[in-house]
Amino acid sequence: MGATFIHRYLQERALHSLPYGFKKFSLSDPIPLCGRWKEHMPSKRDPVAYNLYIEARKVWRSKIGWQLTRAETTRILTDVGKAAELGDWGARALLARFYLYGLGVLESNHVLDAAPEKGVEIARMAAAEGQPWGVFDLGVAYEHGYGGAVHDPTLAWAYFLRAAELGSPEAQMALASAYGQAGRLADAEAMQQCAYKQGHGLAAYELGIKAELKTRYMDAIRLYQEGVKFGSKESAASLELLFKNGYSPGATDEEKVELKLLGIRADPERKSRYNVIYDALEINPDLRLGRLDEVLPLPPAKLPSWSNVNDAAEPESDGPPTY
Repeated sequence: MGATFIHRYLQERALHSLPYGFKKFSLSDPIPLCGRWKEHMPSKRDPVAYNLYIEARKVWRSKIGWQLTRAETTRILTDVGKAAELGDWGARALLARFYLYGLGVLESNHVLDAAPEKGVEIARMAAAEGQPWGVFDLGVAYEHGYGGAVHDPTLAWAYFLRAAELGSPEAQMALASAYGQAGRLADAEAMQQCAYKQGHGLAAYELGIKAELKTRYMDAIRLYQEGVKFGSKESAASLELLFKNGYSPGATDEEKVELKLLGIRADPERKSRYNVIYDALEINPDLRLGRLDEVLPLPPAKLPSWSNVNDAAEPESDGPPTY
């Protein structure tokens, strides 16, 4: 009985031990360096696997979940699975997501039951290779205790810290939230800046809110515009509301005057375009609008004509994927 107890104790201790190179997250420690996730990913991707993954993801993101047909969900799962087997990290990340939540929300298009342990296993493989997304996803698993990962907030935050060091924007935003709640506002903003510089839409949106609160209105508008480019539907909603009346809801008379001096007016066409973009991002948050300024520039620039949101999307590269 004593040997059994010791064995269980050692097993439990192993489950909660920090991996080599990890350290506990402490709100009293200095913030981590501003890592960049691309520096820790494979420099090249197999074009065949990558294209399988991208085309499947396009189908998955083309509609709301219940609108997909069984043929579409079957194709998505098959092609993402093939790309994952061929080693594409994006396909593996998406396959892990499918295992966490299942694929097909209706009986008519359901092709995969949730199997969180398989999703966590994929994240473990990626984390073992030092890929930031895998480290972050493991942290989430430990935070909530699913997929065979024990519920351990201390371990979860150690993973978030390591993922942030490796450049995961999601982990950097998690740390920013923790610093903000602890009153370390400058450190929170520094972490948001780390994520923003890597094209993270939520970071741009939250920095825009901070700029607006500090009455740096033009800075806020530019940050929201960048957020839209990065796929933030919240940023699109903010600009839609701004151009509805020429000011944001709850604006004071002083703020309205300031915005008017900056050339911000009620603009039905701008409002309409941001609304269209919001709807598109609601369906496809992977959409990146690198040509937004060409079809929806900020005032005082005049609006050119446009056909739809695809005019603002980044064109697909004809070259091989580089990361």
